[in-house]
Amino acid sequence: MVHPVAVAGFLMAVLPLIATPGASLTLLVQHVTEGGRRRALPVALGTVTGLYVHAALAVAGLSTLVMRSGVAFTTVKLIGAAYLIGLGLWTWRTAAPTPRRSRTRSTDSVYAQALLANVLNPKAAAIYLTLVPQFVTPRHPLPAQILTLATAHALLITLWLTAWTLLLARATRALRGPRFKRMAARATSAVLIALGVRAVVA
Repeated sequence: MVHPVAVAGFLMAVLPLIATPGASLTLLVQHVTEGGRRRALPVALGTVTGLYVHAALAVAGLSTLVMRSGVAFTTVKLIGAAYLIGLGLWTWRTAAPTPRRSRTRSTDSVYAQALLANVLNPKAAAIYLTLVPQFVTPRHPLPAQILTLATAHALLITLWLTAWTLLLARATRALRGPRFKRMAARATSAVLIALGVRAVVA
């Protein structure tokens, strides 16, 4: 088991990373603005699933291989960047008004977007390779300790996204209308593209 003090220290270490705007928050803004609070759940579930994927890879040692191999790390980074840029361009295109037909997006699609945005982010994997080792001890089974820290991480990011959901839902009610939603979608697409470009040049 991980000592509660170690869990608290880990959460304090990852909080600034969670608070930094990234793909998960950008997707949340897009989908909550477009479809209301119910769209927040698949975004949060996709993000949390991605965290557990990284935790599982860390346990298996696969993430270590990616981080130690320059070619593997660059490949993952470029795939993730291409996904974010492609998602941003697609979001921009679908922001145009579509008369006579309302755009609906399935929960599975939103979940998949959030999952891929997290899994293809090598910085998310780095959390479990740089921060996690500082809060575990070899005297106890590592899988259980990493799972505990990943669960705490998942709860914290869920709370963060929930707080943003409440703020966004209130703002959306105050600014109803297709023009606001179109502007929000295009702003979201610009952020996604910027995140992808940053990942390439970083």
